[in-house]
Parts: sequence; C-alpha cells; structure tokens
Amino acid sequence: MVSSSHEAMHHYGQKDTAGLIRNFQRLFHVPFPEPCGFTVVNTDLTEIEPVERRVDSLVRVHTEDGDFLLVLESQGKKDERKRGSWPYYLSYLYEKYRCEPVLVVMTQSSSTARWAAEPIRFGLPGWSSLVVRPMVLGPDQVPVITDEKEAVRDPSLAVLSAITHGRGPGVAAILGPLAVALETIDPASAALLAQLVTSGLVDSQAKEIWRDLMAPVNYFFQNPVADQLRDEGRNEGRIEGRIEDRIEMIVKILELRGLQVPDSVRLRVRACTDLDQLKIWSERAVGVADPGDLFTPDQPE
Repeated sequence: MVSSSHEAMHHYGQKDTAGLIRNFQRLFHVPFPEPCGFTVVNTDLTEIEPVERRVDSLVRVHTEDGDFLLVLESQGKKDERKRGSWPYYLSYLYEKYRCEPVLVVMTQSSSTARWAAEPIRFGLPGWSSLVVRPMVLGPDQVPVITDEKEAVRDPSLAVLSAITHGRGPGVAAILGPLAVALETIDPASAALLAQLVTSGLVDSQAKEIWRDLMAPVNYFFQNPVADQLRDEGRNEGRIEGRIEDRIEMIVKILELRGLQVPDSVRLRVRACTDLDQLKIWSERAVGVADPGDLFTPDQPE
C-alpha cells in the first residue's frame, strides 16, 4: 500500500501511465506516439556495487514508433545533487536500454517545481555538451479541477490535480467532484486511484473530507486501505435512523429554497456520520447562497 505523499506522486505515473502521458500532452503540448503497452522496469541504476542509484519509478512505454522510458521522480524540495544525478540517470538508461528516456519530475511545491524546471547544462557557455530539460508537474502546471463535468470527463487528470495540490487547503474543493468522477470508472481502477489520493493528501482537513467521501463507497472496502480509514475515525455506534433523517433534511432545505444541489454536495453530506456536524450543516442550509457554502472552511465544522 502506498504510504506517503512522496510515493503517491510517482506511483500515479507508474499505475496510470496512459493518463500521465495524456496529461503532459495536454499541459505541455508535447507530442507522444500512441502507447500500445507498458512495462514497469527495475529502478536500480547501480553500476558499481558500493554506489547505489535508484529512480523513484521507471516505466517502459511501447509505441509503434519505438519504446520510451518514463523516468518518474517525486521531488519534495530542492536538492542540488539531483542536477548531477538526473543527467546520469538519463545517460545510463539510454546506454542500457537503447530507447529514449523522458524525465518527469512531480512535486507538490511551486518553488520546487520552478527549480526543477530549470534546464541542466553541461559544457562551455553558449556551447552545451549536454542539456537536460525535465518535464515538471507541479501546482502551477496542473489545473485545480473543481468542476464535476470536467472531473468526470478526465478522472485521471482530477486525480493528478488532487495529488499535486495535496499540500494546500485548496485541495478540499477538488475532492467532491473527484469522488463523483471515480464512480464513473471501473471499481478496480477507482479503488487504486482513491488509494493514491489518500496517500497524496497532506492537508489535515482534506484528509478528513476524503475519508468521509470514501467511507461509504462499496468498491473502496474491497481495497486494503479501507481498514486504515475505519481506524481513523468512523463512528461504530452511530444511530442510522437519526443520521439519515438529518441528511434528508439538509438536502430538502436546499431544494425547497430553490437551490440546485450538485452531486458532490449530496455525496459529501451523505458520507457524514457525525450527528453534530450534520446539525451544523442543516443550520447553515437555511441561509447559504450556494450549497457548497455548507462546507466553508472559515466556519467551524
């Protein structure tokens, strides 16, 4: 099971390589041949026994135009040593596999993304013998997907959006539409992507929201991460009837006031098992101008 936001970043590219390729084609307008297969490659780049070098994830992409190696690196902060190791990785991999390596750096930090995007140049001024240009996916490159239709249209991008923005409080707005989008794809893929999102989130409020959204979804309980979610706060002694009545009251109040209630709001309200929280939301439902304001972060929940 993925255990940290660092692992979630590069594992996303390993587990959903087709989605990653589509996304950097869309975000960077970089042409890439249509993939016809993928192979996860051993990440060990050690040449001499005492010196160990490993990339985070390595995926071989098979296309009609030849094979490519996606070198996936998850970067939490600036590390000047990478400006030496990244060129080494690419040169070594090309020599070993004789196919084009593509360096993809994924980060949840805008400043780290800017640093990583700087070309690495070796050689004379004005005459570089080697130039490395990482393809960087960070908060400034990946859009914030908060629209349900957009999330449903491209669940993979919505997952990348949640993971990339996982350190900021703004990620909370991504999670409702993402939960709706995952219900439109096959359960096995949805369970895997949901697990990656769980690991990629850092903001505590976002973690709580995602836990509430995922708890009642059947496919999620087929995944080992469900045990973790149960341990993090589900209320075993809830009174089902009172909770259901309160949920129906919230939705009914919003509808009677003539408000259009999006699926993401319904899903989050129905996911909640805390009667006190539902009481707060029912009180807010009387006065909010937008159903999404039920969950306004600056109001205590």
